[in-house]
Formats: sequence, C-alpha cells, structure tokens
Amino acid sequence: MTSIEFNTKLIRMEERLERFALSLTSDREAAKDLLQETFVKALSSKDKFIEFTNFDAWTYTIMKNTFINNYRKAVRQNTIVDQTEDLYYLNNSKESTYIKPDSLYQHKEISKHIDALQNELKVPFLMHTEGYKYKEIAEKLDLKIGTVKSRIFFTRKKLMESLKDYAVDRISA
Repeated sequence: MTSIEFNTKLIRMEERLERFALSLTSDREAAKDLLQETFVKALSSKDKFIEFTNFDAWTYTIMKNTFINNYRKAVRQNTIVDQTEDLYYLNNSKESTYIKPDSLYQHKEISKHIDALQNELKVPFLMHTEGYKYKEIAEKLDLKIGTVKSRIFFTRKKLMESLKDYAVDRISA
C-alpha cells in the first residue's frame, strides 16, 4: 500500500474514529486529542501495517490501546502510595482545617524533644522532614550518604522511644 492510499484510508475513517473516541472518553476535547494521537501513531507505524489485513480494525486497536495507556498513566499519576504503618495519609481527612488543642500541645512536646537532640542528629533529621533527599543532605553537610541515613534512622528511633506516650493508638483512645 502506498503512502497516499494509506493516508486516504485513514482520513476516510476520521468521522467514525471520532465517534469511537467520544464513546471512550465522554468528552469532546479529550476525544479530539485521542483522535489526533491515534492518527500520529498510525502514521508513524504505517510500516507495521500488514497489507490485505483489516485496516479499520488495526486503526481502532491503536485508538483503544492509546486510550487504555492514557487512562493507566492518569491513574498512576493520581495514586497515593501510603507506606505508613497505620495508613495515615489515606485515612487523614483533607477537609479538616481545625487544629485541636491537644494536637497543638503534642506538637509543642514533640518539638521540644527534637530541639533537645544533638545537632549532629537534629540537623539531618530536620532537613529530611523538610523534604531534602538523603543525597542533598549529605552534600550540604559534607557527610557520606550512609552516615546521613543512619543518623536519620537513629533520630527516629530515639524520638519514638522518648515519645512513646504519644503513639497513635494511645492518642485516639
């Protein structure tokens, strides 16, 4: 099949493909985007089309697979992976902005314990809680990455021991 024949067949399918895209997305703009992406993929893969096979089915399959891949990608981007022991982030209500007095007191107590730490433990720990990566902390403090990891680990362990009265199961009781 020549390029002209291929392009002509593809253009003739545009209206049917657009309806199919709309049935998949239920959104006119998203359907147009899917149609455009399907055209690009079909044109860039025309050497993979086997002549004398069903061109329509091949094109619909490209569109369906593109839609599925886009959907999976969107789901992955919106998925929250919560690795906390009690699924804190999944169970935490985002709508509540009220700070309870007891939680404010607990925050002050926890801050006191952190402030009481030696600087060699406190500084890497606070940097980590502020979002710095281990490598960034190591570079800023001129330490080996293993040293940073162990200091953060031991700080967590020390804080958990000194703050065991504030464990989640005792707070909610």
